[in-house]
Amino acid sequence: MVENRPFRDFMAYLTLVIGVIIVAFPVYLAIMASTFDTATIINGNMPLTPGDQAPENYTRALFYGGKLAREPVSMMMMNSMIMALGIAFGKILISILSAYAVVYFKFPFRKTAFWVIFITLMLPVEVRIYPTYKIVADLGLLDTYTGLIMPLIASATGTLLFRQFFMTVPDELLEASKIDGAGAFRFFKDTLLPLSMTTIAALFVIQFIYGWNQYLWPLLITTKSSMQTIVIGIKKMITTTDALTEWQIAMTTAVLAMVPPVLVVIFMQRLFVKGLVETEK
Repeated sequence: MVENRPFRDFMAYLTLVIGVIIVAFPVYLAIMASTFDTATIINGNMPLTPGDQAPENYTRALFYGGKLAREPVSMMMMNSMIMALGIAFGKILISILSAYAVVYFKFPFRKTAFWVIFITLMLPVEVRIYPTYKIVADLGLLDTYTGLIMPLIASATGTLLFRQFFMTVPDELLEASKIDGAGAFRFFKDTLLPLSMTTIAALFVIQFIYGWNQYLWPLLITTKSSMQTIVIGIKKMITTTDALTEWQIAMTTAVLAMVPPVLVVIFMQRLFVKGLVETEK
């Protein structure tokens, strides 16, 4: 029997609405600030309704940049997009192949190999930042897309996610593939890969946002303004002196920086949720 408790339902929805407002209000302020000039924002009397400077601000940010940003936002967004896509696809490829090897191939110290991969979760980029930077610098990969992407594509999280999924795949599918004469690659391509699409989608969303929001690593290995990502660009636009900060351009850049991750989550929301919660295929 389902109990009808209107007061508890009301409190639950009220709490949800308050939480949404707390999270969404700063985003709303950024959007509104991107439609005004600098003077209106600095004087503290910015209204909560849109202004009339949006076309000028967005055009200037996308194609010309601000006084402190040497490159337009469109260039920074392209760098961030290449980095995010490279990290997402690279992590998916390495993770799915390593999980496939750990689950379906029998070799000495197989479980040890998995746990060694898993232990790397305790070694984030910040911990291994110096040796990673030294290797990238010695290989001449500073200020390159390869240097931005390659050190960040190893993913123990992805390997764990795919391993747990592969262990739920019935052994009968493998036996049927062997009866049909399928080899290891064909079983992976024709059977496991189609079944893994929701898991791939979930990992893609997570890793794309992870790559898009990277700050420390791009800050260290990029010295050319043409290679800076949009997260670094936002930081460089904001100075300690209010008179020098073009807040309308900074807020416009922040709004533009939110668009690609939001679109990825919106268009892949169904596959993303299904890939996280679905345990039986």
